[in-house]
Amino acid sequence: MEPVEINAGAWYLRAPRDDELIDDRPALAEMGETDPDYVTRCRARWASETGYSWAVCEPTTGEMLAEITVDPQIPVLHKRFRDGHGDAATIAETSVRRFAAAMLGVTLP
Repeated sequence: MEPVEINAGAWYLRAPRDDELIDDRPALAEMGETDPDYVTRCRARWASETGYSWAVCEPTTGEMLAEITVDPQIPVLHKRFRDGHGDAATIAETSVRRFAAAMLGVTLP
């Protein structure tokens, strides 16, 4: 499956990126993710439909504020956020839960 973008009201959700236009790795590092191949693994999980991840972004700048991940096999949802951006993660979580139920047929606890 190709990554799916979600409009979550004040926040924009997209797959994590590390390309010439946007590099989410510094924001991920602030949230504790220091593996330089993490974004590559996120892409691979989308492609194999074994896991889904979204960068929760400020819509005008694209700055990553939080991350929501879903493992449909368990099923479980994880969220993490940069200092001061817990509200963005909480709002995005609601949208991702709706996506998981509607598009993946997964009910998350």
